[in-house]
Amino acid sequence: MELVGLLRRIPDGEFWKTPGVPVICADHYMRFGQRALALMQCSFYVPSSLVAEEADPAKVRIMVATIPEYSQKHSGAYFTPDAVCAALVAWAVRKPSDRMIDPSCGDGRFLALHRNSVGIEQNPISAHAAIERAPGALIHEGDFFTWATETHERFECAAGNPPFIRYQSFKGEMRRRALDLCLDLGASFSGLTSSWAPFIVATAGLLKRGGRMAFVVPAEIGHAPYAAPLLDYLVQSFAKVQIVAVRDKLFPALSEDCWLLYAEGFGGNTDAIDMTVVDNFLPARTPPKPTLRVDLDDWRKVWNRRLRPYLLPASTRSLYAATLDRSDTHRLADFASVGIGYISGDNQFFHLRPSEAKKLRIPTNFLLPSIRNGRAMPDTQITKATVAEWARKDEPVLLLRLARDMELPKSVRDYLDSAPGREARLGYKCRNRAPWYVVPDVQIPDYVMSYMSGRGANLVRNMAGVSCTNSVHAIRVRDKALAAKLMPGWSSPFVRLSCELEGHALGGGMLKLEPREAGRIAFPAVANRTRAETEALEDAITVMQRWRHYAD
Repeated sequence: MELVGLLRRIPDGEFWKTPGVPVICADHYMRFGQRALALMQCSFYVPSSLVAEEADPAKVRIMVATIPEYSQKHSGAYFTPDAVCAALVAWAVRKPSDRMIDPSCGDGRFLALHRNSVGIEQNPISAHAAIERAPGALIHEGDFFTWATETHERFECAAGNPPFIRYQSFKGEMRRRALDLCLDLGASFSGLTSSWAPFIVATAGLLKRGGRMAFVVPAEIGHAPYAAPLLDYLVQSFAKVQIVAVRDKLFPALSEDCWLLYAEGFGGNTDAIDMTVVDNFLPARTPPKPTLRVDLDDWRKVWNRRLRPYLLPASTRSLYAATLDRSDTHRLADFASVGIGYISGDNQFFHLRPSEAKKLRIPTNFLLPSIRNGRAMPDTQITKATVAEWARKDEPVLLLRLARDMELPKSVRDYLDSAPGREARLGYKCRNRAPWYVVPDVQIPDYVMSYMSGRGANLVRNMAGVSCTNSVHAIRVRDKALAAKLMPGWSSPFVRLSCELEGHALGGGMLKLEPREAGRIAFPAVANRTRAETEALEDAITVMQRWRHYAD
């Protein structure tokens, strides 16, 4: 992307005040020379080799924001509100002589609140900002995990907001060093771990005995599989572990919800997790009082090492757990397999409208009706009438289904050799399979389940023999008798609540069910419940929807 001519130097003391436009000053530019130009307000920066003398500020904002490697999302650098910083530092620091560490200090806003601090920051622009903001602190520029492995320094406390970088970007040597260090400290993470969890374990390993730490953490600590080894490590390493679950967003501009973590008494251990459940966070100099204690045995055995169920009242959890304990309650995976549908490699090319198939003269025996996404799912079942309605609306639901070594008619060969076909075969999935036009893993499921949903997950019976893409779940029944007995209870309050508890929140109020999560949906044989029990279950569904911001 061409940026030459889009940036200009500004005299000291002059800043662009236009809302949303990055702040640039000549002082920052001159200090970094050939390394980079600081765009401090939005945490973007551009190599100075791309800097020219003149620029339109609006173009700077637009162009820089489109460069992935300079974005906040890529680096996980979303800076913490001042009130939250002040509260966490107050929780961690007991006296002025306490030595505090922030393992990913960003622009230094935690360090600025306690002079006797050390910060590590990999981004040189942010590190420079931290030096200016917290002149009394010691700032190390570089990779935290390398520094943590080599340092002999130990600290009384830690506070910060570790970067939330998903495993797809948290990779290479940095991830290897992080996971190796955590393993040495006693925490075993998989390769699917996001960056913030190893940051916390590695920081704990730098504390003195009796040390404390307070961090902003993603709400994923309440449900992500990789959060379980983190919590296991914390309860084995600290005398007290407290999670503050906050419903209102600490970062209103982000889709990601954030909670707070406080731990004290490093070198000790505990048999419970203190948990505080609040709608909004009120900053204070001490952690809020716990609203409940999470028994570790229940957390592990009943709730699959998830904290999200503890957002519900104790009475509702007891009702749910008692039903789970019944011998006639079964998980979906007990009688069916849950998988994803096929991945075409190019949905637009491989899914034809009936009018397109007719125009191209594609024989019907090479076409298979398919559900492409959850929006196309009817309420209860897919019938021949459903497929006929798709055809009447001329929707792109006909999958071009070709097999290996199949003799193809001229009309199909012509379509494969058309301009769209030549473009499709260059895509990643297509070019890595042979032949490129054979879509693998096409199946006819017994049921189709929504992968992401708003009000609640949807399950429909496939009476028409259609296939489905990986945008929905393909359910194949193994035990037809048990399925016939339990599947009618899908719309019951208990099963709908089970979807909420086994799934997890996604941005925009959505509920997401991964295949392993969908397999854990519980189906009870209990058909009749008291009015009070039914109301309690319905109320619990509403609570979980509020926590994922549905209809906020």
